[in-house]
Amino acid sequence: MSHTSELLRFSTAGSVDDGKSTLIGRLLYDSKSIFEDQYETLRKSTEKRGEEGVNLALLTDGLKAEREQGITIDVAYRYFSTPKRKFIIADTPGHIQYTRNMVTGASTANVALILVDARNGVLEQTRRHAIISSLLQIPHLVVCINKMDLVDFDEKTYVKIQEEFEQFASKLDINDLSFIPISALQGDNVVSRSENMSWYEGPTLMYYLENVHIGSDHNFIDTRFPVQFVIRPNNDEYHDYRGYAGRVAGGIMKKGDEVMLLPSGFKSKIAKIDTFDGELNEAFPPMSVTILLEDDLDLSRGDMIVRENNQPDVAQDLDMMVCWFNERPLMLNGKYTIMHTSNEARCIIKEIQYKLDVNTLHRNLDDKKVVMNDIARVKLRTTKPLFIDAYDKNRITGSVILIDEGTNETVGAGMIV
Repeated sequence: MSHTSELLRFSTAGSVDDGKSTLIGRLLYDSKSIFEDQYETLRKSTEKRGEEGVNLALLTDGLKAEREQGITIDVAYRYFSTPKRKFIIADTPGHIQYTRNMVTGASTANVALILVDARNGVLEQTRRHAIISSLLQIPHLVVCINKMDLVDFDEKTYVKIQEEFEQFASKLDINDLSFIPISALQGDNVVSRSENMSWYEGPTLMYYLENVHIGSDHNFIDTRFPVQFVIRPNNDEYHDYRGYAGRVAGGIMKKGDEVMLLPSGFKSKIAKIDTFDGELNEAFPPMSVTILLEDDLDLSRGDMIVRENNQPDVAQDLDMMVCWFNERPLMLNGKYTIMHTSNEARCIIKEIQYKLDVNTLHRNLDDKKVVMNDIARVKLRTTKPLFIDAYDKNRITGSVILIDEGTNETVGAGMIV
């Protein structure tokens, strides 16, 4: 399964001045992912600003201009690679009014990086970011305790912050938690090991990102294959070809496997697994493939191929946590379009149970007005059955998107409980 680990997605969030831009700049620079000419430009603009050395934060600050124009969902994706792995960084602003961006940027991440300023310790924003990472079931969480150079690389300061964070995190559902003391500005423990913190024996951030085991972040147990489209080339050569194209959302599918089709309940066997690069014997998440079945059955977009003894729930009444993205509040009895895997339906909001305080995890049962950036527990009913799993079992079949029918805007993202 080696080639599933090639791409690691991680999200970064933090509050305004805790050094996120510098950290990303440092990762890009020390991993040789920025080019000499870019570095020269940075050196010159740093000089122009009358600063010493090279301000790596300027690399990411080009995004600030866009931010100030108030672009709607504001997540910057950057891409870099090392010989071991490719990386996509979703960089999200940390302010309270950006919960939706954090949810958007982190929704597909393998790793969440949380930056803490060693001088300030665990802030409300740190907690919010941890809560969101745990709600989104991000498999690996790394707390980078930054600006260690400003606390004289003191081990006690580091340990105190680690203990405080661990105590808070014990209330959350976090599977894998790591701590790394760094100085993004000076490069300590980002890509190169720090000479100033010989007391720290763990990996550098780059070593962690290159080696963290992400092969099992996907669900390889429960077979789920939502059909995205049906391939029927109408030509003589392929005149009987009927393939179902889509992305494997769970499990391992092999040629010859007995499968069951939803919603019909018909059974068949996998005759062939095709890809752009030729035939395969097996397919698993997150691969995109075309499945051919032995029997001539009629499947369409939104249908799902599963196994008879391992089926998702088929439901029209859904219970979920929703993060609201839109300036217009979530309406009780409001009607929305709901997208789930490759399926589309309409739905009505039946009940708003509570709002979640994303700083304390407190459930607010009194104030049920759900406005932009709120996270709430709701019940809704769809116009047709969907094939769902709980989000903590499968992040793909457990998530939905809500769309405003009038404006076609994405207004919310939901995680099925």
